[in-house]
Amino acid sequence: MDAIGSFIPLILIVVIMYFLMIRPQQQQRKAHEAMVAALRRGDQIVTSGGFFGKVVKVKDDEELEVEIADGVKVRVVRSTIVRVLNKTEPASE
Repeated sequence: MDAIGSFIPLILIVVIMYFLMIRPQQQQRKAHEAMVAALRRGDQIVTSGGFFGKVVKVKDDEELEVEIADGVKVRVVRSTIVRVLNKTEPASE
């Protein structure tokens, strides 16, 4: 009985840590992945390096072409996108 009683505080700490740290982090990661997956041409973004730009071309699952100034285009890895400032609406057919 004493062995089980001594493990209860440890189990409670693990459960509390899961709900306060691990679960919110997983939810943030899923939200970021969904945001990055929904990027399309014309979206205005901010990269983790602090660059503001406009998505010019979606190359593949890992890479975008972003215009950071007039005529200045850079290749950016999708996972470095921190925020989408303006979302473009899909063109109606």
